Amino acid sequence: MTNEETWKLPENPWPATLAVMLATFIFVLDSTIANVALPHMAGSFSSSNEEAMWVLTSYMIASGIILPSVGWFSGVFGRKKFFIACVLVFTIASFLCGLATTLDQMILARILQGLGGGAILPIAQSILLENFPFEKRRMAMSVFGVGVIIAPIIGPVLGGWITDNYSWHWIFYINVPLGFLAAFLAKMFIEDPPYARKKTGQKIDFVGFGFLILWLVCLQTVLDKGQNNDWFNAPWICWTFAVSMFSMLAFVYSQLVNEKSIIDLKVFKDRNFTFGTCLLVLTMAVLYSSIAIMPLFLQNLLRYSAFLSGYSMMPRGIGSVIAIIITGIFAKKIDDRLLIAIGLSLLGASSMIFGGSNLQISMINIIIPNFIFGLGMGFCMISLSTISVVTLKNSQMTNATGIQALLKNIGGAIGMSIVATMLTRFAQVHQNSMVGYLNPLNPVFKAKVGAMTAAFSQYSHISLATQKANFLIYVDLLKQSSLWAFMDAFRIFGLICFLIIPLLFFMKPSGTSNGDSDMSAMH
Repeated sequence: MTNEETWKLPENPWPATLAVMLATFIFVLDSTIANVALPHMAGSFSSSNEEAMWVLTSYMIASGIILPSVGWFSGVFGRKKFFIACVLVFTIASFLCGLATTLDQMILARILQGLGGGAILPIAQSILLENFPFEKRRMAMSVFGVGVIIAPIIGPVLGGWITDNYSWHWIFYINVPLGFLAAFLAKMFIEDPPYARKKTGQKIDFVGFGFLILWLVCLQTVLDKGQNNDWFNAPWICWTFAVSMFSMLAFVYSQLVNEKSIIDLKVFKDRNFTFGTCLLVLTMAVLYSSIAIMPLFLQNLLRYSAFLSGYSMMPRGIGSVIAIIITGIFAKKIDDRLLIAIGLSLLGASSMIFGGSNLQISMINIIIPNFIFGLGMGFCMISLSTISVVTLKNSQMTNATGIQALLKNIGGAIGMSIVATMLTRFAQVHQNSMVGYLNPLNPVFKAKVGAMTAAFSQYSHISLATQKANFLIYVDLLKQSSLWAFMDAFRIFGLICFLIIPLLFFMKPSGTSNGDSDMSAMH
């Protein structure tokens, strides 16, 4: 009998679940909680908003470097020790973020925070999958989904409230007690299976690790700076992208030929994992893109406050929780692929509803599609997380979830970069198409200018009143062109969700296991 077969499941998996989910929650929360506080940080550091964006991107780069190497680090140190060390590093780095007085200090602290937190998500997912028997893995993924889906939605609300009522420093300080508690619980209740313990003879793959760092740093630089530098019309963007692609290919090649590689790419031979990961990457791109542009839509066009814009997105969390409960009740009776299709359809429908919005909508018109979006995300993410790893062995889980988390991270980053470009370019296109109507030969425009000039001329000279009238009409045109750009982006999100549904036909149903991963033999 193998070590995997002789290892006994814990009688009560919930204490360990609490430990990993607490760590998961604070890590995922930090991926969005700083967004609404970014202008305040820029003011504190006397930096531009563009420079302050590195507070977000440095975190993503650092966490992305660690993600695919989780399995390798777990073999070097033992997974439990590595997990506890990561939680402690993340917690200490959070405290340093709160203490930062310059932008350089903040970026360094965020890099350290990302290096510590990057491994939390895949390790937490693999621990949950292992601690629950095979027939209860969907329950484990439902618990995991609560943290992964709800935390990014709570982040902007909590971050806005803390920033408005206290200061941005406290969005990092709140991690400190929770992080130390998570590390303590992990020390008490987490147990490593034999295949997750420290292995002898582990060597450092310096070449692969170097290519991985170069790939992700260059890619994130291109995604961050591409829009402001006209993308591939800038030579340095072309060269940076070329270096990123070469480093990616070199990293993949090094992992294929190196016996002591950082990651094991053989998991992609599993059909469910390959197609499930593709769907997860596309879904995360839609999720993070939507989370990124929704506050901009609400604050810049509808004039919501930071807190109110985050509050109006809370129905997403409510919808996700309801979907998770429904999934847990009916999962055994319904094929996971059908649940995923329902989830993607709901995501597409909610995006299409947003695609028909205007500047006169009330909050209920924001709440309802956000609730539908949350339902779709809950149905989709939980079932996808389950079906994508259902045919893998337990000993493959840490490596597989690390790779999957890296690709989801990249998908989210690419999605946010593309949607930022879409908003800018689409707004320019619509502005160009509408500006032709602002001419004296257009009777509607002429009448509008005349009416506004007459109103303003009561308080100022006729020439100044005319200038004010023309200026306000042009401002309305800019708002309308921006609105159309947002609507186009939402419609594209919806179309993507509908178009990727056929990929489900290439996956096996979740009731299929490979025998090696079935934990029933451990009872």
